[in-house]
Amino acid sequence: MISKEEHILLHAEKLFAEKGFEGSSTREISKKAKVNISMISYYFGSKEKLFVKIFEVRMNESLAFSKDILANINLTEWEKLVTVINRYADRVKNFKTFYRILQREQLNNKNPHISEYLKESKKGFLTIYSELIDKGLEKKIFNKRPRIEFLHSTVSGTIFAALNTLPIYKEFFEGDDDYEKQYFEEIKIHIQHILKHLLGYEENI
Repeated sequence: MISKEEHILLHAEKLFAEKGFEGSSTREISKKAKVNISMISYYFGSKEKLFVKIFEVRMNESLAFSKDILANINLTEWEKLVTVINRYADRVKNFKTFYRILQREQLNNKNPHISEYLKESKKGFLTIYSELIDKGLEKKIFNKRPRIEFLHSTVSGTIFAALNTLPIYKEFFEGDDDYEKQYFEEIKIHIQHILKHLLGYEENI
């Protein structure tokens, strides 16, 4: 059972994804969430603060699970890297509305709080990738060190391009109800093949 605050956030997120920040009103959000408009002021103070809260929640969730994986002593650096990326792909698939908002805000954002969340999230993932690759090289699990910036761009760029073009691909290939699930599973495998080449990782070592 989610809280009233979470309920409002979920419905606001869908509306912002559909209409953008400027195109969404607090009245529309309250109508979509089926709550009194005063509840938005009570929980968030304003539409802008509600919008910022969505980023705070989603970005913190994203980095938290990655740090948990990093701390798992039962996984090798390759297994940790694969787990982080697989979970990232799953989040993009499961929270499409938020990640569509995120992509839009990366291009047009004027809110300093959101800019800070976006920046800290990117820096967080760069730190995670750097730590995993440095330790993997030290343990001779990897034998190449690609530029971390390019690795990050390859992973996030591949996943986001896949998200944005999914409707076209599904229509072109006449995909059924299972198309999306298989599509994202195979994206994970595709990224793993790329990373094996970039890192010089061999399965049988």
